[in-house]
Amino acid sequence: MKQISGTAETAMLTRLNEAAKGTNTITFVGSAAGGEAEQSVTWNQLHIEARAAAAVLQSKGIGPGDNVALLGLTSRPLITAIQGTWLAGGCVNMLPIPMRMNSMVEFINQTRAQVAYADIKMLLIDPSLASFYEPKEGDPPVLLLDQLMSEVSSCSEADYRPVDEDPERLAILQFTSGSTSVPKGVMLPMRAICANIDAMDEVVTLSPNDDVLVSWLPLYHDMGLIGILATSMIKGCNLILAAPQDFLSSPGDWMRWMSNYKGTITAGPNFSYVLATRALRRMSDGGEELDLSKVRMALNGAEPIDPDSMKKFVEAAEKHGFRPGAEFTAFGMAEVTIAGTFPPVMRGMVCDHVDREGLEAEKMARPAEPGHPQTRSLPLLGSPVPGLEMRICDPATGTILQEREVGELQIRGNSVTSGYYKQPQLTAELFTDGWLRTGDLGYFAPGPENGPPELVICGRLKDIIIVAGRNIYPEDIERVTAEIKGVRAGNVIAFGTDSAKGKEAVIVVAEVNPSEEEDPEQIHKNIRYRALNTCGISPRDIVLVQKGTLPKTSSGKLQRNLCKKQYHENQLDRIFDA
Repeated sequence: MKQISGTAETAMLTRLNEAAKGTNTITFVGSAAGGEAEQSVTWNQLHIEARAAAAVLQSKGIGPGDNVALLGLTSRPLITAIQGTWLAGGCVNMLPIPMRMNSMVEFINQTRAQVAYADIKMLLIDPSLASFYEPKEGDPPVLLLDQLMSEVSSCSEADYRPVDEDPERLAILQFTSGSTSVPKGVMLPMRAICANIDAMDEVVTLSPNDDVLVSWLPLYHDMGLIGILATSMIKGCNLILAAPQDFLSSPGDWMRWMSNYKGTITAGPNFSYVLATRALRRMSDGGEELDLSKVRMALNGAEPIDPDSMKKFVEAAEKHGFRPGAEFTAFGMAEVTIAGTFPPVMRGMVCDHVDREGLEAEKMARPAEPGHPQTRSLPLLGSPVPGLEMRICDPATGTILQEREVGELQIRGNSVTSGYYKQPQLTAELFTDGWLRTGDLGYFAPGPENGPPELVICGRLKDIIIVAGRNIYPEDIERVTAEIKGVRAGNVIAFGTDSAKGKEAVIVVAEVNPSEEEDPEQIHKNIRYRALNTCGISPRDIVLVQKGTLPKTSSGKLQRNLCKKQYHENQLDRIFDA
């Protein structure tokens, strides 16, 4: 397995310089274009401005090893500031922006806590968000992004003082989403980022002349920041960039950007493909035609992948020229920079069909007949990207397991994090003999046509519900519940809790949109029936709540642990009592 190392390949700043010598562009669309239909700039011009931005930051005391926080909406000034921070030798810490106005207090408290915890030397902030952060005594200095750009216009890139390359210098302090625990600062040095981007490139074979990447993903999430933006910067690929709020307000625009700009590569979590499918169907019904024929990689990752959702997306997109096979199911996590496993490009989604009882009771993924009620279909997620090794271990004993035996996924390699920021105890617990313990439950299965083994993820170790010796995967209950009419897709949480008899019981919490055809009482009954039919377990309690009330991370992931806490503290606002 190829190992990517050495100063030439890990010299991130040099590679930014080299990538900027071409004529390819970054094009801002939607709200990211600043009121224009689009705003296109060459990587070369952005790099010149970034060097000037680095000079401004240097004049204000920012140097190698300093942590710089950035809080802003996706825009040209924000992208310039990100690269400028790296060129000054600083470490980028992207702060989440509020996606729900009803969580402003939480957003302000989280921002202040993260700034303090991460030893931020300077906070660069969008003027539109400045009113939400009032500096207090002892806080780091604040620089508005428009002020930075104003100083950039009066500054020369000649004022920039190049910093020494140091592959071990932190480039990104990536706080995890907190979907299963308190957010932690993942330390990602420059060498890890370069290694992982090169590994992705080796599988995907990026072509700066032919590929067009399209993204609306949040830049405070590793898929958006590293998987799309940093990859485009370092490889010099054409990039079409929108803001997450643009997608959420009009999911169909994602597909329109892919069509208008002849996009070849894009990515999103599972819920985004559900929304895109609905939008594509409306377009087809309304006679709107798109051209998705150039797409060769539509990556689904960052959250559990529902095979049915992806199949429906392909069916809807195929009417607009999308080639079946371009769907791309992969595995990644912040602790390995971003990419963990990739399947072959244009292979399409392939599922492993396994016996549910064997998976739950025996921790064995025994092949089963597709379509059978007791068969669970799980996407094959590909093989480890170059530079990474993986193994499956018994989480209790550490014993290395064999093919199709279910256990904890462990990883080691050249793009693995150096640990959690200022948390030596957590860092020590994260590794076992140099292997990263992911907390993900999975197994390896043979690839199609006896190809190399591929990873399959079953769930999270902390989320497993154990009932009568069976491992019940909450994703199974969440998936079938989301298919019920009146339930909001992607907005269901299932978890386990101790019952009065001392055994673990299942709780289901779902956001609903009741209608005349499906009132809350009927939805409640349907959820109980689906859960019982799928897992043989009748939920002890089913909680129906209003739209937008389930706890989520800044990147949109559901927070099971927080929901469980809210349930026990009676903080969930029920709209129906059975």
